[in-house]
Formats: sequence, structure tokens, C-alpha cells
Amino acid sequence: MKTEEVAQRLVTLCREGQWETAQQELYAADAISIEPYETPNFPKETKGLPAIIQKGHVFTSLVEKMHSLAVSDPLVAGNAFACTMTMDIKMKGHDRMKMSELCVYEVKDGKIVLEQFHL
Repeated sequence: MKTEEVAQRLVTLCREGQWETAQQELYAADAISIEPYETPNFPKETKGLPAIIQKGHVFTSLVEKMHSLAVSDPLVAGNAFACTMTMDIKMKGHDRMKMSELCVYEVKDGKIVLEQFHL
């Protein structure tokens, strides 16, 4: 897949909340995920597809209610693309909040090899 195709497919799956499908289909086995900062539930850096999928399971288990989710169209440049993700979310044990991230991805050989989130 070309970067544009990977980007569009990822956005489509994320808009549907199909996180693990996106990861299984589009991520390289040795992909790296970088968060804005480390938290008790999420390390700053996660390496490898199995660990990234597990991180997604942890996130999902902490969500009490997803009130809304919006993902922008991707902006593609060379082998990279970015999109924004905005969630109106209630996490277990926390107040309802709105969260917006800039999500940046690098593609190599038709697979996502790096994802990085910025608040």
C-alpha cells in the first residue's frame, strides 16, 4: 500500500473505533508507539505490535463511555501522514473530558512503523 492508502484506511478504521483491526492490518511487527508523556497506565514508548495491541486493550478497558470521536482527514507528505483525533470521553474514575491529539505516522514498505501522539 502507498502512504496515502495506509493513511485513508487508518482514518476510516479509527472513525469506526476499530483500533485493533487497524493495528493488525496496517502496522509493522516492529512498530513503535510514542505517547506525549509516560503515565501509570502507559509508557512513553511501546515497541512491537503485540505490545501496541495490548496498550490498546488497556486504553479500552479504562474507557467508561465514549461520547464522541472525530478523526480528521489525513495530511500526507512523502512517507508520513498526520491527522487529528478528538474524543469526548469518560474514563473510569475520572470526570468527562475532551481530548485532542495530533497523531503522526511514518510508513515503510506499506506498513506503519512509527506512531507518535502530541497533545
